[in-house]
Amino acid sequence: MTSLRWEPREEPTKQEQMLLKTVRRTKKLFGFLRMHRRALFDDEFQDELASVYRQSGAGRAAHPPAFMAMVVLLQAYTKSSDAEAVQHCIVDLRWQMVLDCLGATEPVFSQGALHNFRHRLIEHDLDRRLLERTTALAKETKAFDAKKLPKTIRVAADSKPLQGAGRVEDTLNLLGRAARDVVGCVAALTGKEPDTVATEAGIPLLLASSTKVALDTDWTDPKRKAQALDKLMRQLRNLFSYIQSQLPEEASQPPLRDPLDTLQQIIDQDLEPDPDDSKGKRVRVRRGVAKDRRISVSDPDMRHGRKSRSKAFNGFKQHVLVDVDRKLVLACAVVGANRREHEAMPALREDLGRYEVTVGEVLVDRGYTTIEFAQVASRNGWTVLSKPRQMPPNGGRFTKRDFVFKLRDRTVTCPAGQTQGFVLGEQIRFDLDECNACQLKKRCTRSERGRVLSISDDELEQQRFLRLVKSKAGREKLRNRIPVEHRLAHLKQKQGDQARYVGERANLFDLRRTAAVLNLEAIHRELAEAA
Repeated sequence: MTSLRWEPREEPTKQEQMLLKTVRRTKKLFGFLRMHRRALFDDEFQDELASVYRQSGAGRAAHPPAFMAMVVLLQAYTKSSDAEAVQHCIVDLRWQMVLDCLGATEPVFSQGALHNFRHRLIEHDLDRRLLERTTALAKETKAFDAKKLPKTIRVAADSKPLQGAGRVEDTLNLLGRAARDVVGCVAALTGKEPDTVATEAGIPLLLASSTKVALDTDWTDPKRKAQALDKLMRQLRNLFSYIQSQLPEEASQPPLRDPLDTLQQIIDQDLEPDPDDSKGKRVRVRRGVAKDRRISVSDPDMRHGRKSRSKAFNGFKQHVLVDVDRKLVLACAVVGANRREHEAMPALREDLGRYEVTVGEVLVDRGYTTIEFAQVASRNGWTVLSKPRQMPPNGGRFTKRDFVFKLRDRTVTCPAGQTQGFVLGEQIRFDLDECNACQLKKRCTRSERGRVLSISDDELEQQRFLRLVKSKAGREKLRNRIPVEHRLAHLKQKQGDQARYVGERANLFDLRRTAAVLNLEAIHRELAEAA
């Protein structure tokens, strides 16, 4: 049986000593990985990595998983593709030094082996374990002086946009691309050419280079645009009928079912019945945007999103949870760009729960603060620190921030001195007669029914956050979240703005391995400063 244990030499050779000197000023992580590779991939972790491989002795011998995991880290560190990683193992002595293959003149592994290993990591969530091992290495190397750190850790969460790798298209091109995938799958099942299938199925529009080229109309004319869509839909119905008559069984199972479902999904989300058609046969492009609209055929997880009112993007949001004192990334999450920040928090909390640590403070952006998160924080004894949610301007009149809340008494007092009790999640209506007689009414409300305040479910937390930003000590506490912003900036520097892979899970893998590299750099930096 082939051993799956990676056992590189520990003592540097003369050539390695020379190489270690060359990486003292630039690309320092090569030297750190060379000297700490056995500690990072200890026996227990190597056994865990090896458990995803069959031990029957059949088939081709696998590369040691720890060796391939090191390749994955080097890829993230040097921003290398699979093909470039294979080349680096031949032409880059630094790669050879770290991978213990100095003198290699032929590829040490193939692109296929690296691709397969990556999918094994993803399938068994071992990319998360790789990130966890970097935090364990920080403890084992004593990179951080425990005497100078608080007994409970402080963590901060934040996010950044990631442009998806899939092509984003309008409705007509989405329909055409999805139909091409269906035709291509039918061609593979029947052994025919795609053009032949398109002709037989009665959808000759797919013979052109693109759907809009085939339709060739004046897209600024609403009437002609509607006629073009009607023509495309007639041919799509021909395609559905052809499949039902020629491949009825294959249509309900993979591989044909998947592209058919994609085509139907785009029809359902982007089109609606035309109200001007009395017969109810025609459709038009949907007015407004469907909830959770799919924007790419090639990447089903990409979504439209906004980082701010002025900045839109297509793809994903990357979330990280950082230990602000050690500057280590503890947890990562990737969600569609249309998802709100708080929707990523359950995944971050799950990963955080895998560490044997006691959390004291949680510093988050206001988007993460919800009543559910406040309840979780209360159960776990966490102190949540955040800015309060922004208040609408209210036309220059008094906003909720001008009212005085007494949280212990559950009362709120208006600027004129009128006091009312409040209930979380409900509205307060101040006394009508007092409001109408109040000299401050014009600065408060235009309503003849008196001033109304909406009390949110997490109003107690929001008022506490408001007091934080109003005090110097509170603002100083909020600035402790700066390390998570630095981590995101470093992630952007290493990854760029464009996703390397398709889908949420593959991009989560890329985020975790890049975060692992950032952690290793932080450990190396601390050890170097202490030396």
